[in-house]
Amino acid sequence: MDNQNTSVRPHARSRNGAENHPSRGTRANTRSGGVIHDNYRHTSRFTVVGNHLAQHAELSLLAIGLSVHIQSLPGGSPIDILTLAARFPEGKTRIAEGLRELEAHGYLRRTCERTSSGRVFTRTVSCNQPGRSGATDAAGPGPGPEPKPRARRAARREGEPPRRALPAVPQPAYPAPDLLGTAVEVLAGLRRGDPRLLLSATDVEHLAPAVAAWLERDLPPSAVHHALTTGLPAEPLHRPAALLAHRLAAQLPPVPPFSAPAAPDVVRHPLRNCDVCDRAFRAPAPGRCRGCEPEPPGPHPTG
Repeated sequence: MDNQNTSVRPHARSRNGAENHPSRGTRANTRSGGVIHDNYRHTSRFTVVGNHLAQHAELSLLAIGLSVHIQSLPGGSPIDILTLAARFPEGKTRIAEGLRELEAHGYLRRTCERTSSGRVFTRTVSCNQPGRSGATDAAGPGPGPEPKPRARRAARREGEPPRRALPAVPQPAYPAPDLLGTAVEVLAGLRRGDPRLLLSATDVEHLAPAVAAWLERDLPPSAVHHALTTGLPAEPLHRPAALLAHRLAAQLPPVPPFSAPAAPDVVRHPLRNCDVCDRAFRAPAPGRCRGCEPEPPGPHPTG
């Protein structure tokens, strides 16, 4: 009687060409039409771009392309709207919208500063990793170290006198996020001028609106830094934040006459960049400055 031995392992089947090849079989089962990367390692003239930008869920394709182009340029290259519009076919309006997208998501910082001659210009900073400043690695780009948790202020001991609150400080008429961001940078840089002006996160949070009120009066950050770091007393500063709060309130400069509101209840609009010439001007919403506004339709005088 011929019985089959079920305990014997079956013989291995021979491969028939690509039919049973594991990798080829997997490729054959994948969905057709997907992207296939033909990559070759760059050795020169390349720019590292993070996937947080290339695959951003909220940025438009135009904004992503603009950021990649800006990050590939050498330092000091002009990236105003007119220059970009001359380089790409999208036009001034669409390029201005893309720059505002990048600014809203932290990939671009634009601040208005004034020269010694009184001319206002726009300083533009391109950020390849929003939220980080000067995060470079000699070994190459990487995710970077995790931020260390901030040390909490020690609890007040029993019998210790309570801490006095900081003096009240001026507030900006329009607390724009970019204005407050520049104010925080000014306060963080004070200790470079005087190590005694090392501020805590709570101190910066209290003083930032006052610095923004100074910047709102068309003062460059360097002028605010100079006003807060010069003429300090020689003795140790036990409460530097309180001293700065007093200076910010007592020495608050007046509103420039050319941009002062006509009435106390009129809101002073923030500085914006013109969509055509990229110059700074004040307006409630993005758009064009007065010099770039199109002429209204109507009869023109003939001479």
